[in-house]
Amino acid sequence: MEVDYIIVGLGLAGLAFARELEKNNKSFIVFEDNSQQSSQVAGGMYNPIILKRFTPVWDATKQLEVALPFYAELEKLLNNQYDYKIDVCRLMTSIEEQNNWFAASDNPALTEYLIPKIDKRKFKGIYSPFGYGRVTKTGRIDTKKLLDDFKSRLEIKNQISYSSFDYSDIQFGEEYLEYASIKAKKIVFCEGFGMRKNPFFKDFPMNEVKGELLTISAPELEIDFVLKSSVFVMPLGDYKFKVGATFDWEDKTSNPSEKGKKELLQKLDTILKVPYEIIDHVAGIRPTVKDRRPLVGKHSEKPQLAILNGLGTRGVMIAPTIAKELYNHLENDAELRREINIARFN
Repeated sequence: MEVDYIIVGLGLAGLAFARELEKNNKSFIVFEDNSQQSSQVAGGMYNPIILKRFTPVWDATKQLEVALPFYAELEKLLNNQYDYKIDVCRLMTSIEEQNNWFAASDNPALTEYLIPKIDKRKFKGIYSPFGYGRVTKTGRIDTKKLLDDFKSRLEIKNQISYSSFDYSDIQFGEEYLEYASIKAKKIVFCEGFGMRKNPFFKDFPMNEVKGELLTISAPELEIDFVLKSSVFVMPLGDYKFKVGATFDWEDKTSNPSEKGKKELLQKLDTILKVPYEIIDHVAGIRPTVKDRRPLVGKHSEKPQLAILNGLGTRGVMIAPTIAKELYNHLENDAELRREINIARFN
């Protein structure tokens, strides 16, 4: 078998790069062992505002200009809905926060997204004496449904192998490399936390942070927005809501924990005063980088190998942009931005 690319890992990064290859008529095969679940269990929000400080997310507007058409295209390709438009409402806790919201609303970088008034509507079960700040042009991507549908498409085309990748089996040639009877021009590693086992890229500074989420059923809760406070409460339909997320820097397993569940419930109970039932509890490891920028680029000594990783908590927004940039770098020698280029750590 001969292909242009081997992709290792099919989370959001791997999917975005695979789609870039498809659009440019490049052949590929994906190796996926389902060991990394961060994209599968992600909240899937795209939100250009850091609501803790009312500041813009790095490169957010440009990322959304690429990401929203990308997901719309996938909806047509796979004949399913993945993008659910929904506003985010930040629960205000003081007059000072209200004033900070008004100040942020005057920032030219934020005026497109922040509604410059306080939403004072009342909702059963939510104590909101200071109202809400509303962020618009936001939404969520159903990442699990998208990844499942994309994998099914690759299965039909015999473009995915559900097996672990053995780095020691790579045979390097001048124009091609070989792996498991496959000849390829390049390998792109999109492994998330799995990068820690990759001998070619394991020394890059990745911080792994575990995130846990709950799904609850709350028949008396009627909100048409994502509620953001110490946790987020995201409507899923049929009075089901996703609640998250934790940030655990010590536990490196993908197993849901009682500790994480307890933390989420303690925070949820401070803002929600209606009955609810827990119906699901999931966890995943987010691959983050110390400077909060992704890891993109070619190996310094083996340029046939490349990496697309470190998406952190903003994978839905950033994956399509950096996949396009890496493709242009590998195929057209376009220079990568220093902010994302792994060369910044050399």
